[in-house]
Amino acid sequence: MADMSLAEELTCSICLELFKVPVTTPCGHNFCGSCLGETWTVKGPPYQCPQCRAEFQERPRLHKNTVLCTVVEQFQQAELARATPPDDWTPPARAANPRPAGQVSCDHCLKATAVKTCLVCMASFCEEHLRPHLDSPAFRDHSLQPPVHDLLHRKCPQHNRLRDFFCPEHSECICHVCLVEHKTCSPVPLSQASADLEAKLKHKLTVMYGQINGASRALEDVRARQQDVREAAQRKLEQLRQEYLEMKALIDASEASSTRKIKEEEKRVSSKFDTIYQILLKKKSEIQTMKEEIEVALTQGGEFEFLEKAAKLQAVSTKPVYVPKVELNHELVKGVCQGAADLKHELKRCLRQSQEKKPEEPADPGDSAEYVKAPTLKLPRPGKKVVKEEKKSKKPATAVSSNKFSASEELEKLSDLEQALSEAAAKATTTKPNSASLKAKVLENFLAKSRPELLEYAVKVILDYNTAYSKVALSENYTVASVADTHQNYRPHPQRFTYCSQVLGLHCYKKGIHYWEVELQKNNFCGMGICYGSMARQGPESRLGRNSASWCVEWFNTKISCWHNNVEKTLPPTKATRVGVLLNCDHGFVIFFAVTAEKVHVMYKYKEDFTEALYPAFWVFSAGATISICSTK
Repeated sequence: MADMSLAEELTCSICLELFKVPVTTPCGHNFCGSCLGETWTVKGPPYQCPQCRAEFQERPRLHKNTVLCTVVEQFQQAELARATPPDDWTPPARAANPRPAGQVSCDHCLKATAVKTCLVCMASFCEEHLRPHLDSPAFRDHSLQPPVHDLLHRKCPQHNRLRDFFCPEHSECICHVCLVEHKTCSPVPLSQASADLEAKLKHKLTVMYGQINGASRALEDVRARQQDVREAAQRKLEQLRQEYLEMKALIDASEASSTRKIKEEEKRVSSKFDTIYQILLKKKSEIQTMKEEIEVALTQGGEFEFLEKAAKLQAVSTKPVYVPKVELNHELVKGVCQGAADLKHELKRCLRQSQEKKPEEPADPGDSAEYVKAPTLKLPRPGKKVVKEEKKSKKPATAVSSNKFSASEELEKLSDLEQALSEAAAKATTTKPNSASLKAKVLENFLAKSRPELLEYAVKVILDYNTAYSKVALSENYTVASVADTHQNYRPHPQRFTYCSQVLGLHCYKKGIHYWEVELQKNNFCGMGICYGSMARQGPESRLGRNSASWCVEWFNTKISCWHNNVEKTLPPTKATRVGVLLNCDHGFVIFFAVTAEKVHVMYKYKEDFTEALYPAFWVFSAGATISICSTK
């Protein structure tokens, strides 16, 4: 780990390799001289430090960091010394007398195959023409050796002599006459030079083997770090989604509370107007009756009868109609509307501040094609407060790691937005809901929704062929389930129900809000609900509602009940033949609605902290019982 940390310290954040001729900027950061020069040449003034974004109006004059250069060289030497191959690996050995391809022909007859080559005559001979060299004393001092292929190539082109020496300084083979020209060099015989170079190549091969292993480890480390970053980013995305869901729930709860207050006030005032209307109607009827009696008294009867009726009618007093002043509580309505306006302005302000703070652009890592040393890529830990002030780091961070400031600032902005939104919602609703009250308010909000509002969460449910009981027939593109007279030719499947005539939906729901409607053709022995995918498929415990993994509403003859964990609750009867199911996975509840025309009535609701993905579930028992998944377009 210490070596990896040192390697990161000595890595250029532009090319992601060890420093090559490192230079130091005025702000104290180190880069390869060529990398920094090319970056500044492309981008032009103002010149920025790729690490801390410090700006320089004039291009700084950079100097080589000799101390850092020495450290890099020592680190590279230490890495080469540690580059050891496995114990069972040995470098390949060079053949002692490699045989060239093809045969060497006799230079005398040009037909027979040569058996020896004379290094004095510079020619190869077959057995017949080699006999003078073996028999005559004149050729005894001639050096013979196995046939040499391409003898002309071994001759010195300048002196026409055999090249028996190797000059390391000029990396070429020379003859004994050339030794005069190479008197300042250190020529050695070919055999010794060959042995020396063979040893050096074997050592280099060993070092390269270690470097390959190091590169493989670096590749694995890069992939592992990439996976860590991907997982960390996914966790942050999920955290953001949950935060926004809670904010939306807060807004929905605030809207529901404000709407309820104004509706209650409107209902109170409307009730008073109804009372006044009835009183005025009665008053009008009384006056109308008195008017008609006076008209009759004036037109009919003698004086004696007239006087009796007139005296009585004159004694009846009538009062003018008075309508009391009744109006809305303007202070209450104004307070509710002002709270909503404050919430809107606070939300706009927070969003505007969040948009004005632009994240820093990441540094350009250049066009490096090789990555030998992998830099550290880290995201900020959740809950850790981000320091906004830039600090000079002794360690040159990579170009990619500069994004951690912008990511942390976005999380901090989101936290500020959530806090401001919560405070504004608390100001509008006078109470700040906790987690339990938030769920209660969301549930209350959905209980009051109309059918068009519920249809906004509509999903398309398809029945799963692999879960259907053998006597459950599926039709209409797997949207209708009914009881068949005979067993269907279903293939065996581990998810198929074998005891109860049930079928599940094809898709499961783990998050979000989902709504679907079911039409009952003969609602006497059928049911519908939701269940975990882990619910049993065999035995009596596999029936909907008779276990802890399912929730349902059931029609058993004329009785309607809701079932969960084998506990039954009888429900009021209903004439509705369509049932809506609303599943809220995020806040943990399911609601069953009786749907008639464009209205919905709550049949029952379950509140539960769901721990698994949930499937739509259906039960049909008697002949003629049919359930159809309704299209919600």
